[in-house]
Amino acid sequence: MRILIAGASGFIGTALIERLTAEGHEVVRLVRRRAQGPDEASWSPASGIIDFTVMDRVDAVVNLSGASLARLPWTKSYRGEIVDSRVTATRTLADAMRKARQPPAVFLSASAVGYYGDRPGELLTEFSSAGSGFLAEVVQRWEGAATLAPDETRTVVFRTGIVIGHGGAMQRVGTITRLGLSGRLGTGGQHWPWISLHDEVAGIAHLLTSHVSGAVNLSGPTPATADRVMTAMAERMHRPYTFTVPERMLELALGRAADELLLSSQKVRPQRLIDDGFRFEHVTVESALDAMLSAPSARA
Repeated sequence: MRILIAGASGFIGTALIERLTAEGHEVVRLVRRRAQGPDEASWSPASGIIDFTVMDRVDAVVNLSGASLARLPWTKSYRGEIVDSRVTATRTLADAMRKARQPPAVFLSASAVGYYGDRPGELLTEFSSAGSGFLAEVVQRWEGAATLAPDETRTVVFRTGIVIGHGGAMQRVGTITRLGLSGRLGTGGQHWPWISLHDEVAGIAHLLTSHVSGAVNLSGPTPATADRVMTAMAERMHRPYTFTVPERMLELALGRAADELLLSSQKVRPQRLIDDGFRFEHVTVESALDAMLSAPSARA
């Protein structure tokens, strides 16, 4: 397949391109500068500008655009950037596909488990309702923009949680743990939806050739609490895990991000991915952490 990727230079995009190229696919990167070859195409997502004719030349589009949620604190202006960077970029891609003479057959657009909001005690599948809160509202608008793609384009919004790899939220967790400052966040009993970087990109590659459309959870098959994730990380890095940070302290330090990212509980099950025959390489968060910490960048 010839696949157009937005957000190609990011944490997930870099790993995805490596996998797709190894599988024999041809990748075209969307870049925010002048294109320098046939494997690049220019766009300005903030302005809604893109050469829509590129859509006639690709079989699929993967949208990974969006400002990082791991950048803290979430000031008022940065919350606006979180929304705009997702909704505007996704709408720009969808509009370009609608203008193409022959739209791509597949559109995979990133989304997030933030859709479900804080739901302690519930098992959440793709058939669960939307929750409340800032991220839930962002994700609903984000996914709504993806639905503007042409009817003939199979559209999937993949809801990702914490990706276990060298980037994103785990980069911050790794730094804190390495410094010996790791500890329980609030009660530690809140569920953190996780997935290994390997299974994240494998899941996206699987969805390219699947017949599934609509929402798909990209999360590991075995739920894990925040305490389990943080404890396993500390054990593997041979660092102490002795602190307990009260919820109030986290809220004072990080504001809304504390409630939405660290203290929110989401016991997510990737039901549609499992039903579609996808096989996870890393079934537990411990195996995902082992893979991350044994990767070359971890030993450097």
